[in-house]
Amino acid sequence: MDGSDNVRGADNQQERLWICGWIAGFVDGEGCFSVPIFRNHKAALRWQVQPQFVVAQSVSGRDALEELVSVFGCGKVYVNQRHDDHREQLALYSVKRFADLRDIIVPFFQEHQLRTSKRENFDRFVRVLRLIEERKHLTISGLIEIAEIVETMNRRKPSNVLRILRDHTPTNS
Repeated sequence: MDGSDNVRGADNQQERLWICGWIAGFVDGEGCFSVPIFRNHKAALRWQVQPQFVVAQSVSGRDALEELVSVFGCGKVYVNQRHDDHREQLALYSVKRFADLRDIIVPFFQEHQLRTSKRENFDRFVRVLRLIEERKHLTISGLIEIAEIVETMNRRKPSNVLRILRDHTPTNS
């Protein structure tokens, strides 16, 4: 996707601009750029990095999430069972495929910039994607660099991942 020119379903420039502005504002309020790092015993280093872009709504707002699928041409909408005091289930628009993140999501938000603190999270997310593209996630030192960035995103509490990686660094990283 090359910015607003390829937004699907928009018949004219004014409609494309409106849709792109709506998406940027919607994501500013309800979106999240995150990079979970978790154990995967099938991976060479036993760790997997899974960048993802997610937008959440109560299930009654699912149509707005389906609109994102239509506009971006990627990602899926999932409905999660909630186990809290909310009355409605949670619907999530999720993009995890690396090529979709790199080629569609990132260029869109580089052109249609976020205006809240999510902009900083987005910039860090892009840094992590670049490190993955450079295959840094396949080395312990690269995993540590990614984990350090991830700990600064989304007001996260420090995780054990960074400590575990630092404590168990093999001599040949």
